[in-house]
Amino acid sequence: MITMKPKKLRVDFRKNRTQRTRVGDWTRKFEEHGFTEESEIASERIGGKSELSRKRTVIGELADDAQRKGGDFAVLPEVNTEKLLAGRVLRVHGASSVVQTQDGRLFHCVTRRILKTLSTDQRQPVVAGDYVMIRPAGNGFAPQGETAHNTPCDAMIERVEPRKTTIARTSKQRKHVIVANADQVLIIASAAEPTLKPNLIDRMILTAEQSGIRPIVCINKIDLVEPAALQPLVGVYAQMGYQVLLLSVETGYGLEHLRRLLSDRSSVVSGQSGVGKSSLLNAVDPQLQLRVAEVGNAQKGRHTTTTAELIQLSFGGYVVDTPGLRQFMLWDIIPEEVFGLFRDLRPYENLCYFPDCTHSHEEDCAVKIAVGEGRLDLRRYESYLGIRFGQ
Repeated sequence: MITMKPKKLRVDFRKNRTQRTRVGDWTRKFEEHGFTEESEIASERIGGKSELSRKRTVIGELADDAQRKGGDFAVLPEVNTEKLLAGRVLRVHGASSVVQTQDGRLFHCVTRRILKTLSTDQRQPVVAGDYVMIRPAGNGFAPQGETAHNTPCDAMIERVEPRKTTIARTSKQRKHVIVANADQVLIIASAAEPTLKPNLIDRMILTAEQSGIRPIVCINKIDLVEPAALQPLVGVYAQMGYQVLLLSVETGYGLEHLRRLLSDRSSVVSGQSGVGKSSLLNAVDPQLQLRVAEVGNAQKGRHTTTTAELIQLSFGGYVVDTPGLRQFMLWDIIPEEVFGLFRDLRPYENLCYFPDCTHSHEEDCAVKIAVGEGRLDLRRYESYLGIRFGQ
């Protein structure tokens, strides 16, 4: 049997260990030492091993173009899988993570240094939902069936496997991955308290479309309004092929349907603060006992859930309860790509007079004509303009 020699790759690392470019305290140094006969360095030579170099040699394999474009790791470090355990990240708290292995054991993990220093657009190298390879400390044999109420064993995350899907947003000009490797995203909105925000739903649908994740629109608290008032909005999304659920924790309406959708799948529950994400999960699976709180006086909701956590459901499957969102800035979607992610607008793209039509101010625009004739929803068109031009 012929074994392949591991590849040596030159990869970028974060530039975070260089000295200060400007030296301070010149006055104090002069008073203590005066001038020296040694002249200042007139030039600086930067070689391959300079402190300013951001490249290092790593043994591993290159990630594919899709992973690099998405801001994930450009290289997958070589590891000895015979001495490691495969697991999935349940939650991340700062520099530590809780990982569950395939046999149900829990490990309290730190992240390998190379994963934290590789140059990426990500805010965090490890997120909830990641599939990882870990190296247990010592013998690493925790009792099987250990639950989150016990103390997990210590381990180190040696490698993060390529992500199939991600839900991400922009945070401080970097990629904030909320959760990885999900099958579907439940976009939770509320009919009232707080006010329904269709534009936030549109932004999250665009992110799901880009990531290849099935979006499901869920409107909670329908007991607070007349359900007929929601039909125009529900009809617009349903005509585009999106599944829409009307739910109420108070009356139990739609909860059985929601339970069937969650069964045996990895789902993300996301939405603005106060829409009742945790309350819905508690209603479909009472064993979860997630923390809930009343909506604030400002009708904006409160951040009861503070971190994304992968939770196993008693009837099968996993769900990620995410912190409430006040805003959702799209990641890695350029303005020219926005139109193609709107299912209802996309069929009109090639009908405009100008091939580079932005569908905003041009004459003979098929999209504007369709909006004027009532064939396209005006609110959806205005939502497109707001996202496309940052209005």
